[in-house]
Amino acid sequence: MAERLLIMRHGEAGPGSPDIYRPLTERGLDETRRVGAWLAGRDDLAGLRLLASPYRRARQTADAIAEALGHEVESLSILTPDDPPQAVADWLLEQPDDRPLILVSHMPLVGALAGLLVEGRGDRGPGFPTAAVAELTAEVWAAGCARLVGFTSPGDLS
Repeated sequence: MAERLLIMRHGEAGPGSPDIYRPLTERGLDETRRVGAWLAGRDDLAGLRLLASPYRRARQTADAIAEALGHEVESLSILTPDDPPQAVADWLLEQPDDRPLILVSHMPLVGALAGLLVEGRGDRGPGFPTAAVAELTAEVWAAGCARLVGFTSPGDLS
């Protein structure tokens, strides 16, 4: 089981319909590149797994992060905006290795998942600006068992 989890909201997306196909804006692409460069400069994420929602904007975000880190992106179908945070927590418990994970998804799921893991409540959590990253640590990914050790948005990076 991973002891470090990074939960990331996708970069700024443009309007569009259907929702699954909305692309990132130029600002969204810039946000994700800045976060990718920041993550690439860290030495505590060796061997990480990068997973993303199948929605276009999340996949574009994850692709930018993957390029910066030199990693591949895995698609995870339970990371869409409408998925319940408990489904993701259950999935986390099933992971066999201890590599760090980055999950790229959407509001409200990213906030609800952080709220569930840290506060034990899946009905609320922190608001995530676009391309923001919450860093959690835990010995077990169960409700209320994680600790929020960092929260970074593109505006925090110079």
